[in-house]
Amino acid sequence: MHSSTQYDWRVLLFLIVLPVASMGCQARQIISDEYLQEIDVAILEAIDKGALPGAVVLITHQGDTVYRKAFGNRSLDPAVEPMTTETIFDLASLTKVIATAPSVMALIDDGEIHLHDAVSDYIAGFEQHEKTDITIEHLLTHVSGLRPHFPLEDEFEGFDVAIERATQEKPEARPGQQFVYSDINFLLLGAIVERVSGEPLNVFSRRRIFEPLGMTDTLFLPSHDTRGRIAPTESCGRLAWPCGGPNAEMLRGTVHDPTARRMGGISGHAGLFGTADDLALFAAMMLGGGHLTPDGQTVLSSTTVARMTIPATPPHLDERRGLGWDIDSRFSSNRGALFSEHSYGHTGFTGTSIWIDPETSTVVVFLSNRVHPDGTGNVNALRGRVATLAAAAVTGMQPTEPNSSTSN
Repeated sequence: MHSSTQYDWRVLLFLIVLPVASMGCQARQIISDEYLQEIDVAILEAIDKGALPGAVVLITHQGDTVYRKAFGNRSLDPAVEPMTTETIFDLASLTKVIATAPSVMALIDDGEIHLHDAVSDYIAGFEQHEKTDITIEHLLTHVSGLRPHFPLEDEFEGFDVAIERATQEKPEARPGQQFVYSDINFLLLGAIVERVSGEPLNVFSRRRIFEPLGMTDTLFLPSHDTRGRIAPTESCGRLAWPCGGPNAEMLRGTVHDPTARRMGGISGHAGLFGTADDLALFAAMMLGGGHLTPDGQTVLSSTTVARMTIPATPPHLDERRGLGWDIDSRFSSNRGALFSEHSYGHTGFTGTSIWIDPETSTVVVFLSNRVHPDGTGNVNALRGRVATLAAAAVTGMQPTEPNSSTSN
């Protein structure tokens, strides 16, 4: 067993600054219905242009739900089905921050692992090809030096095979030298959770994170009974093996990400499904410093939540990332133009995102299946616009157009 994590001066500064920055938010603010109504207009215009088939948007402010709406359709092919607020989405890379990073940090809270532990302490053979110095923290912050993902044309099958492939990876940079957003980092973290806890990531995250929070619709490997509520993504015939064939059905309850599919649907980088309501419950836990209400049950310690959500990337890098969370990087378009420098979030390739601003105590959940039916949809600009309008609604600031950036 390893010693519990030690927190640097940035955590202490965050714990001092955040309450001061948040003092102005204690009084109940007047929400601008005008800006919230502009969200409706922006989403409906995007649907009309074919950017997405439909979406669910949920906004909370100071613990209250101030906006919760469904737009368009969740399915267009093979049949049209209207979107509902209870729709379950393939969350794609939100898996990283909703399941994997919290599970890793829960083990750190328990003193089972340490941020500075070498990955090779838990993944046998990982030290090959000069990877001895790569740590858990390097994986969480995407500065391990590993490449973004396995080549899609290289076919394989099985969780253990994927981890073995990761052990054979040759780094493209020294750890801490550069930021490279990498799915390989997080599939390794999912394996570490399993090796340390003795439970697969889907079991551990459900027991330790989702069930205590009441996130009943958040899960890997959805059952057939939930299929009717799930937003389909693409035809399996369009995607990499193990999909294929001219008569392949739409993926619906099967993860869109090809590497996660090859791993059996459970990976640290993708595979999680969930609803907007469940993500709001998770965000409330983060804003509450890791505690549930009203009984005060701890999911993550307040120090751990603080440590996850402040910059953890090396100071010489322009990309500002927390432990799993995005703060200010090339992938931050869903932050919009107005949320504070203390805010954080993440996006998912299928058209999902979450952004959390502790300074205004505001959460923006945007869920879509923009890849349905043919993979051509694009919601990068739309997610940013929604966040900007949400921030304007709760702050009274004039909304401006955010810069567009890459989706992860």
